[in-house]
Amino acid sequence: MEEQFLDALDIALLGQLQEDASLTNQDLAARVHVSPPTCLRRVKRLVEAGFVERQVAILSRDRLAAVAGAGLEAIVEITLDRQDNDAMEAFEAKVVADAAVQQCYRVSPGPDFMLVVLAADMPGYLALAQRLFTADANVRNVKAFFAVKRAKFGSRVALPKPARASATSAPSSGASSR
Repeated sequence: MEEQFLDALDIALLGQLQEDASLTNQDLAARVHVSPPTCLRRVKRLVEAGFVERQVAILSRDRLAAVAGAGLEAIVEITLDRQDNDAMEAFEAKVVADAAVQQCYRVSPGPDFMLVVLAADMPGYLALAQRLFTADANVRNVKAFFAVKRAKFGSRVALPKPARASATSAPSSGASSR
């Protein structure tokens, strides 16, 4: 596997993209002070290298609630009876395949998994709980916490500080073998 290097331009591009991925290439290039062709080439390389997983629109749950119903968000702790690798992977595969599961984390210590799930209402949550937890003989304990208010939501990933340029640093131009 080729070693990957992020220079100051890559970090600036990633910072701008995670703030607003809808920027045009020209606007993005202007914000990071490079030419549009260089910007396009660098963004393409960052996407191909897997630094950008996907680009999405973050919807306003509060605005949607006014027209589509309030919905129910729960943070759910799951403890499995067996924690061997096969059991953990089987449970994880089952929950990540379910559209109601928004986030899934393996955690330690404490429960084995933390899930963020969405349901239309309490009967919808009950159906989700039966489908994912009750029907699974390996689920030992489920503890759900229902969100009454979301005070903050973010998707920003902390980026590294750019390395200082030196004679031994990897090149920062598009001419490298990345």
